[in-house]
Amino acid sequence: MDSFYQKVYAIVANIPCGRVASYGQIAWMLGNPRGARQVGWAMRRCPDGLPWQRVVKADGSIAGGGFAELRRALLQSEGVPFLPDGRVDMEACRWLGGK
Repeated sequence: MDSFYQKVYAIVANIPCGRVASYGQIAWMLGNPRGARQVGWAMRRCPDGLPWQRVVKADGSIAGGGFAELRRALLQSEGVPFLPDGRVDMEACRWLGGK
């Protein structure tokens, strides 16, 4: 497996329940601030068992194509707050790293 992908998955594994991180934020944490798209590709191949639903777009929009509604339901079940327009309230639940 690509080492970049492994690093992405290590970060995603640490996002706590009720928190989210953006694709760009993960790229920035990896020292590749323009690598949001690469993080997206890594998440498309995300191994089972990782909290993939906790990675959203920078504005709180939920990506996921056919899985967007499942992702929303999983986040809601974790207590993630949403704005009236349906986006995740990034100000309220953005994970800043650490454990």
